[in-house]
Amino acid sequence: MKIATFNIENLYHRDKSLIRSKLKKCVSDWVSELDNLMHRIQKNTNDIDRIRELTFLLGFDKTDHRPYGVLRKRQGELFLKPHGSAHEPKASRLTDWNGWVALQTVAIPFNATLNKARLIADTDADVLVLQEVEDRASLMDFNHGLLREFNVEPYDQVLHLEGNDGHGRGMAIMAKNGYRLDTLKSHGLERTQGQEPTFEVDCLEYAITTPEGRSVHILSAQFSLEKDNKRKIQARKVADIYDKMKASGKELVLVCGTLNEVSYSDCLSPLLRETDLSDVSRHPSCRVEKDLGRAGGYFRLGAYRMGVNIRQKDYMLLSPEMKGKLTSCGLDRKGMWPEGNSGWETYPGLKSRIHAASSHPLIWGEFKNV
Repeated sequence: MKIATFNIENLYHRDKSLIRSKLKKCVSDWVSELDNLMHRIQKNTNDIDRIRELTFLLGFDKTDHRPYGVLRKRQGELFLKPHGSAHEPKASRLTDWNGWVALQTVAIPFNATLNKARLIADTDADVLVLQEVEDRASLMDFNHGLLREFNVEPYDQVLHLEGNDGHGRGMAIMAKNGYRLDTLKSHGLERTQGQEPTFEVDCLEYAITTPEGRSVHILSAQFSLEKDNKRKIQARKVADIYDKMKASGKELVLVCGTLNEVSYSDCLSPLLRETDLSDVSRHPSCRVEKDLGRAGGYFRLGAYRMGVNIRQKDYMLLSPEMKGKLTSCGLDRKGMWPEGNSGWETYPGLKSRIHAASSHPLIWGEFKNV
């Protein structure tokens, strides 16, 4: 049985808020602070004064009050041109409308989508766990369309569940070769003591039935990107779910996903140091191409291992029983763009960052007698 996990960073279109921000840090901080203040139901005098300051700093007062305008797109950004500044054909005599509406998502370059398919096809896992999938329709098109171009059979079991954040970061699982999805349980509705969702995206619990009739249990999670204290709450929750699974007699358990922090971080300690889970990237059989660049000869703090100097954010963790059945495992980053002084073998069509399959590696493990 071969299982893989991959944060695919969407298939065909990606929310603009998830793309590398062009704002300077201070502006980004102002936007975040304003968002938090605007969401408060009860605002005191200090809150209102601060909202006025932030709207001034962000330039909200620079508003054109003329009733009509034309939207244009230049250099990838949308801007407003006052109506009447040019004589152009109009779409309707009734509305004088002549413009475009900005979409919240942007198209992913086709070469990047091809590299996503190539990476998945090269791995050809029996069970594939995905993070950050925009919708089921895209996933089905990707599965039955692009994967066939690389001479692999599409997955006959496909399930997608939308996440909590509304930015197209849904979670999915795909299975084939006689492996069947038996049950699904979502922990996306669980809340912290402050009544916020525990997981901004989700934490899904899958049960897979193998052709031999055994059950393999998979926990797929995505942790907070920015908040250490929130990641610790999430790690504690996943550890609690795992402990309950073990107490109920479930032995073959695999925990995977994007935890968004390095392994030595305290916020992941409830999961990595207070349970008996093992990280496959630390296993002696773990296969990964070493760096060919100037950074290849040393160990970067927070990296997967020496010569694999990418910051660890993605994990595949195994229960002792699951680890006992592991025969081989690996980390594939041929679809990643090498940053800085790093250099590794990439796909021939990967000529720039925008053509990368993802900024995350694909992690896989192969298991016997499952």
